[in-house]
Amino acid sequence: MPSTAIRAARAFFQPVASNPYENDQSLEYSFRARRFARVQSLLDDIMREKEHVEILDMGGTETYWHIGREFLRRHRSRLHITLINPQEQTVSDRDLFSASRESAVDPQLMAERRFDLVHSNSVIEHVGSWSEFELFARNTRRLAPRYFVQTPNFWFPYEPHFRFPGFQYLPKRLRAELLTRFQLGFFDRIGSLEEAREIVHYHRLLSTREMGTLFPDGEVVHEKWMGVNKSIMAIRSEPPLT
Repeated sequence: MPSTAIRAARAFFQPVASNPYENDQSLEYSFRARRFARVQSLLDDIMREKEHVEILDMGGTETYWHIGREFLRRHRSRLHITLINPQEQTVSDRDLFSASRESAVDPQLMAERRFDLVHSNSVIEHVGSWSEFELFARNTRRLAPRYFVQTPNFWFPYEPHFRFPGFQYLPKRLRAELLTRFQLGFFDRIGSLEEAREIVHYHRLLSTREMGTLFPDGEVVHEKWMGVNKSIMAIRSEPPLT
């Protein structure tokens, strides 16, 4: 009978990702649950300071927050979460969530607003070029005294979007050609090389050093899997000195 470690590896390296919000027994769900514990700790600190907490989720969805549904249920009267996304989205729980169609790399993002926490989970790696990473980070640091930003680790040997070991280390042209030939991870076989190149461009993993450069006033920590740094979190848990 396979060991626990082997079963975990088989679940993690499956070719197509399961929906972690539908299966609370999945490995991905357990990662997100532990991750949310860090977010909850930040929110607990803020709620000790003030009655109502405004959260900005950069690129987030209402579905993501189901991972913390018990916490949200207990404190819903004290929380509001603003979701920003370049795609139009609707929310079902309008007392707790609002959605705005905006870009996280817009230099004027929410220019007249301030929040208590900026949150982002597995989004920054999708914004494009290094200059756009810098805009994303600048907005994150500007819009709230505390932030939590998570992203997959470039040096973790398994690429989580395409479910292909070492995919991120291949030349960009080869990655695009593979997408036109095979179904990989979240993607069906791509019909054109141009579209495949665009997908590759918007799936660019970051390293620990790069996250430290983007978030110099935060603590950069790792989420591990079997002793290896699976993802990177930049966290500013205290308001910056003024």
